[in-house]
Amino acid sequence: KLLTLTALTAFSLQLCAAEQKVGIVNFSSCIVDSKLGKQEQNAFETMHKQLVSLIEDKNKQFQEASNNLEDKDYLDGLSKEAEDQLRAKKEQLGEELARDQQQYYQLMHQGQNKIMKTVFGGISQAAEQIASAKGYQLIINKEACFFSSPSIDVTNDIIKTMDQNFDAEESKQAEKTKN
Repeated sequence: KLLTLTALTAFSLQLCAAEQKVGIVNFSSCIVDSKLGKQEQNAFETMHKQLVSLIEDKNKQFQEASNNLEDKDYLDGLSKEAEDQLRAKKEQLGEELARDQQQYYQLMHQGQNKIMKTVFGGISQAAEQIASAKGYQLIINKEACFFSSPSIDVTNDIIKTMDQNFDAEESKQAEKTKN
């Protein structure tokens, strides 16, 4: 047992003694500053605006039906049948509005997850390229550390490589569209 413990300790010391090249990447900066992150954020924002517009329109219709049902003068001008139709319309709009709001929250959550997954993939690809080219043994997310020296921050290199990969993919897509 003592021999095994001694061997493990010696091996651990050798690993610690070997210089390990480590890099830190700021995930948030990659989302905000990379072309891939910006593209994903723009797509998310477009979807958000469309959904908000849909919900606002439905809410406007619902409020209009509600206001008409509260207006005695308006109701006096309606037949009993028309009033019943207005109440049914308000109820239907309320259900649709609730369903649309639930769908909005689900789609926003899915959109945020898509941004994270897509950018994470871009960072992983860029980190592998940089590690291979510059001899890094480890590149980790800054949020996983309590402290890291600014000298090991490779975020700008990651973003630059992500942008190069993004441009290359855009060129491929443009070439496919031409043919």
